Amino acid sequence: MATSTVQAPGEAQVALQRACERLLSLQDSAGWWQGELQTNVTMDAEDMLLREFLGVRLPDETERSAAWIRSQQREDGTWANFKDGPGELSTTIEAYWALRLAGDRVQAEHMRRAAAFVRAQGGIERARVFTHVWLALFGLWSWEEVPALPPEIVLLGRRVPLNVYDFACWARQTIVALSVVKAHRPVRPLGFGLAELTTGAHSPEGWVGGVRPPPRCAVGGHGRLLAGLDRVLRAYERLPIVRPLRRLALHRAERWIVRRQESDGSWGGIQPPWVYSLMALHLTGYSLEHPVMRRGLEGLDRFMIEDEDDARAVGAPPGKSRRLEACQSPVWDTALAMVALADGGVAADDPAMLRAAGWLLGEEVTHSGDWAVVRPGLAPGGWAFEFANINYPDVDDTTEVVLALSRVANAASATANGGSPAGGLRSEIEAAIGRAQRWVRGMQSSGGGWGAFDADNTRSLVRELPFLDFGEVIDEPSADVTAHAVEMLAALDLLATPAARRGVRWLIDTQEPDGSWFGRWGVNHVYGTGAAVPALIAAGAAPAEECICRALAWLEHHQNEDGGWGEDLRSYDDPAWIGRGESTASQTAWALLALHAAGRLDSPSLWRGVDWLVGTQRPDGSWDEPQYTGTGFPSDYYINYHLYRLVFPITALGRCLRSAAAPAAR
Repeated sequence: MATSTVQAPGEAQVALQRACERLLSLQDSAGWWQGELQTNVTMDAEDMLLREFLGVRLPDETERSAAWIRSQQREDGTWANFKDGPGELSTTIEAYWALRLAGDRVQAEHMRRAAAFVRAQGGIERARVFTHVWLALFGLWSWEEVPALPPEIVLLGRRVPLNVYDFACWARQTIVALSVVKAHRPVRPLGFGLAELTTGAHSPEGWVGGVRPPPRCAVGGHGRLLAGLDRVLRAYERLPIVRPLRRLALHRAERWIVRRQESDGSWGGIQPPWVYSLMALHLTGYSLEHPVMRRGLEGLDRFMIEDEDDARAVGAPPGKSRRLEACQSPVWDTALAMVALADGGVAADDPAMLRAAGWLLGEEVTHSGDWAVVRPGLAPGGWAFEFANINYPDVDDTTEVVLALSRVANAASATANGGSPAGGLRSEIEAAIGRAQRWVRGMQSSGGGWGAFDADNTRSLVRELPFLDFGEVIDEPSADVTAHAVEMLAALDLLATPAARRGVRWLIDTQEPDGSWFGRWGVNHVYGTGAAVPALIAAGAAPAEECICRALAWLEHHQNEDGGWGEDLRSYDDPAWIGRGESTASQTAWALLALHAAGRLDSPSLWRGVDWLVGTQRPDGSWDEPQYTGTGFPSDYYINYHLYRLVFPITALGRCLRSAAAPAAR
């Protein structure tokens, strides 16, 4: 422990205190925390296109959205999906198109550079299917060249392959709505085309010479069968004899969509099913004044961040701009903040903690959502990610909320005076935790791991559908979610249960050959390893066990020269990037949590990481982190959680400093 920070722990303690003060200052008076979720500009481009499609696009809103999109363009003319990532074809097409909608001239230098990139990458002909859908909506692509997605899919029983419950919840909501849109094949003329983005291989009327460019994804095995099925289904869509069945399917899909609208107007609290559901219902006959449509549009406005002069330091332009959050994360952020503050030394009965606990209790989901299709006998009890999402609670949020509430409940149990504020919450917390742990155990998949939203959502056949070439479409068990479930069971003294034993076994069995774990919902192997090691230690694994030693060796080997840890998002596609990247506060904290859990207080790596956090802290107590360290869809869609740069360093610093101060560490 011979580093400057350990020899003078006061410096690190001051950093921890400043970070805690910063986090406390961000709490809403209602008790919750919420950091911005920053994503790529497709959210903003598609919001403009949605409003154009519905006839509600306003010039002043358009200009503020366009200002944000322009500010995110790089020198080479492209738009990327994450900071310093490669230019992305479909993202660049949609951003360029949105700027055309806003009035930017084709001859403008920034537009010429973007168009040149698009053509060099194969033009709009090579865009992903979802971009082709948007183009078809405005007559810029032929609906005949969009893969089949018949609404009759909603009529398939759960045991039939390719039924809607074979898809992950986010994909399920999206494809049902899109199947309705595609069945109507609407066209809203724009008054301009995008010929400058084409290569000449295709026109809206069909492929030149009847030759179609190869698909974006390789087709093999089941993929060849599904490609043939796609051709059959496209022919089926044109048959007049299927009209009665089509009407039944459209009616069923409409009711399915409406039943899943949340109280805030969203669908699942996320952008993709939201925008497609609004279009689907409008095509079905819902006017813009219908309560469902009105709630949906008003809800989107609440997901808008209005900025002026880059007030949040995210790279926004001077003047007014606006950007759309693809999702909001108050439950997740609040639980993480509570755990961080408790580790940082804030008392469990502090008013901030009690307000947060009370708010979380009010957010418990007691409604049986789509997860009950596979687990029909399981009683509800858990939490979702968002302010409003009763249909899709998830295991990850639920386990983190339980860990957060347990801090308050444990403090209340240790308080002799039962009349304390914490004591008054204890019975409510214990009841909610009881429901939650039973629900989590019931959501375990048959192999022993946990997915996020559904149990046994592992039928990979749906990945090969020609329509679905963007993002993950199933909800397989992952190391990070499973680790959090195991950690929760350990905290509740439930390690003797079959669920805990099977979860531990699943984690050990899925460790990568190099000693790390793959991170599904965070970037990437640093995240997975930073979750798995503390969980296994909490479950009774000894620090000297092989799986722990291999994991720690991997972390120490991938520490950066500056003392921090980082991992680039390209690690999801290119193994050369695994464990490599510019140091970030959140990823450094994840590595420290693993080293700390294994008792490596004598490790130079641990204290170099602490030093890095102390040395890079901002004057306001937070850390700079423009990098994206959250994952929506591996390889395709990423998130910058603005609160990660604060909550995880607090947790790591708090645990390391507390252990260093303990008698056994001296």
